[in-house]
Amino acid sequence: MIKHALFVRLEAKPGKEKELAQFLQTGLGMAQQEGTTPVWFALQLGPSTFGVFDAFADEAGRQAHLNGPIVQSLGANAPKLLAQAPSIEPIDVLGAKLPGSRLIGLSRWALFTG
Repeated sequence: MIKHALFVRLEAKPGKEKELAQFLQTGLGMAQQEGTTPVWFALQLGPSTFGVFDAFADEAGRQAHLNGPIVQSLGANAPKLLAQAPSIEPIDVLGAKLPGSRLIGLSRWALFTG
């Protein structure tokens, strides 16, 4: 069950929006290699604002991702692509509906399925 996530907000330097979008698209291949990252999205939130949402079954998976190749590559490319340091927000997942999963959330009293 997905319990932990990250939301990363990225602001592209002027003129680097396409490069940042391409960089994020290549991150999919790296995310597919991470066994502890079952959910990964690269997002464009506005003309120069991008994001990444990824989710994990446990804190160990989240930490493995934070120490993995995607984050290392982002750190190496940040000075040329980003207008400011990325904002990385840890998130606790209260409910999720995913393909192949019937568990969608927690009610006040018990788990419920859909």
